[in-house]
Amino acid sequence: MNNTTINQSVKNIAILGSTGSIGTQALEVIRDNPAIFKVSVLSALKNSELLIQQAKEFKPESVVICDESQYLHVKDSLAFLNIKVLAGEAALSEVAAYPESDIVLTALMGSVGLRPTIEAIKAGKDIALANKETLVVAGQYITELAARYDVKILPVDSEHSAIFQCLVGEAHNEIEKIYLTASGGPFLGRDKNFLSTVTKEQALKHPNWVMGAKITIDSASLMNKGLEVIEAKWLFNLDVEQIDVIVHPQSIIHSIVQFTDGSMKAQMGVPDMKLPIQYALNYPDRLKNNFKRFNFLDHPNFSFQKADLETFRNLDLAFKSLKQGGNMPCILNAANEIVVEAFLNDKIGFLQMSDVIENCMNDIEFIERPQLTDYLETDKHSRILAAELVTKSIV
Repeated sequence: MNNTTINQSVKNIAILGSTGSIGTQALEVIRDNPAIFKVSVLSALKNSELLIQQAKEFKPESVVICDESQYLHVKDSLAFLNIKVLAGEAALSEVAAYPESDIVLTALMGSVGLRPTIEAIKAGKDIALANKETLVVAGQYITELAARYDVKILPVDSEHSAIFQCLVGEAHNEIEKIYLTASGGPFLGRDKNFLSTVTKEQALKHPNWVMGAKITIDSASLMNKGLEVIEAKWLFNLDVEQIDVIVHPQSIIHSIVQFTDGSMKAQMGVPDMKLPIQYALNYPDRLKNNFKRFNFLDHPNFSFQKADLETFRNLDLAFKSLKQGGNMPCILNAANEIVVEAFLNDKIGFLQMSDVIENCMNDIEFIERPQLTDYLETDKHSRILAAELVTKSIV
């Protein structure tokens, strides 16, 4: 029996990407609030063992293992439980629309999150969005779809959650500018000469946040901040000139809103993704928790500096793609996913990632007013070209 028929206060959460960093932390929040949240769906790309462990603990209605070769193992391991087991990426779109779920947390990595998010919106589900690539790839399409189906898109990224929290109660006030803060990653202050020889091991050592490999590399190259700039445009209906990035190494101020009277609001706290996850899942109410509290005396000095777009070209390319619009951010994102994977597999250098992305932006056909099929084709062709450039070292 669905718990919502017993207690209307219980929210059923579908977690797409439950074995990743965001997914596992979301389950920590749910574990601490069993009277408020129940898991309806869990999914994993390849980590079947952790998926099985999670399913046994949280007993969802359904689980999805995207790696179809592991389907029988997952199914057999959960045979004694009344849990539906599905396999393949297409199953993500199916479970995203399940009527049992109240909120769909899209914690998938990359553009694979696009189709399930679309299906969840069409099914009238509110979206807790941790998959920024969905708005990067097809921001206009997704935001228009959400408006048509009267669905909330609740940001989970710490920066966008910060902006979202600062805007509560300010709907009638005009935004002059927002400032997305960036830690600067592990290579803050380094020059191109240093970056030309860095290894993936160095790039994966983020100073403040514990994240998955892909997003950590994106943070090191500042592409993550570039993707956040694009996402912010669609989440908050802003022009590119209204979005700025400032480097804040302490990662205490998560982002800032400046209003037309010059006043500014900032959301602050220690770096902990569980807070924006919890806020999105239980919006608009805040939940009491035992998360670590911020103490000003532990952080007597805050510092800020301008982002170095010349050295960290990925951020510059992201701004350029947003200014051009159309399918250009989709090209940027697809090429970036390919080069990050190549860098993690020691097939390409750190600085070469930007070269490949720029070549793709120059060579893939530009479409000013893309439809959904155009986004999907652009994503496909951009990946093919980026992979060819990596293989041939045409950078």
